[in-house]
Amino acid sequence: MPELPEVETVRRGLAPVMEGARFAKVEARRGDLRWPLPEQFVQRLEGQTVAGLGRRAKYLLADLSSGEVLMMHLGMSGSFRIAVPSGEDTPGDFHHPRGKLAAHDHIVFHMSNGAVVTFNDPRRFGFMKLTPRVDLDAHPLMRAMGPEPLGNAFNAEMLAEAVAGKSTSLKAALLDQRVVAGLGNIYVCEALHRAHLSPRRKASTLADRKGAPNVRADALVPAIKAVLNAAIEAGGSSLRDHRQTDGELGYFQHHFRVYDREGEKCPTRGCTGTVKRIVQGGRSTFYCPVCQK
Repeated sequence: MPELPEVETVRRGLAPVMEGARFAKVEARRGDLRWPLPEQFVQRLEGQTVAGLGRRAKYLLADLSSGEVLMMHLGMSGSFRIAVPSGEDTPGDFHHPRGKLAAHDHIVFHMSNGAVVTFNDPRRFGFMKLTPRVDLDAHPLMRAMGPEPLGNAFNAEMLAEAVAGKSTSLKAALLDQRVVAGLGNIYVCEALHRAHLSPRRKASTLADRKGAPNVRADALVPAIKAVLNAAIEAGGSSLRDHRQTDGELGYFQHHFRVYDREGEKCPTRGCTGTVKRIVQGGRSTFYCPVCQK
């Protein structure tokens, strides 16, 4: 599933053709994705202008002139394809053929500037919802969500407070969207390696007895921010289905330190360890048992 950097990469690709443009025509080629489309989905979008395109965790949020917000989630295999007025896809070097079967082109936005934005989702785990902007924070998908990891509010104090007393593993805590929003399996593995913290460690060990952050929390927060920023700069990672909006693959997977590197030498300078794979919560965890404690 695309994680925060991939979703941010998609947002940046869509923003130039969607922000300030009006939905001239909307095609809903089926009535559902993961869930049924909102009632009168087409009618509520057509004629509305996209005032801004934002992101919250792994959700794309299009603010509409009607006062509603179009919430979009890529699910497992969802992606957007952009066609410019000439009918050609936006520039990009395609490393692998991109799926363009019409059967999987479920939602098509015809924008007033001539761009055509197509949502393709073979597995149909993605979804779209409409909600009033004033009610967004109280929406069931948003109300329990933790802070944005790249926001100024996310710091060692906040993280320590969120995990204080938790007996779950550090990795499981970071995957909990109530603790921090938008982190997924790949970037948790990478951030823990940068911070030299074991994914098996109890989450509560980021805080002292008074709940204040310790040196581990002080190391982990900047590691999370650094790995996410690096991945966004590289255009995200391209494991399985993810593509950028222009069809080009992201390149951060070439910079993984531990993820999917089982059996390779740990990249930490001076470390003699070998990257190990374990399973936590049904997901693969990659880490160095020597330098991650």
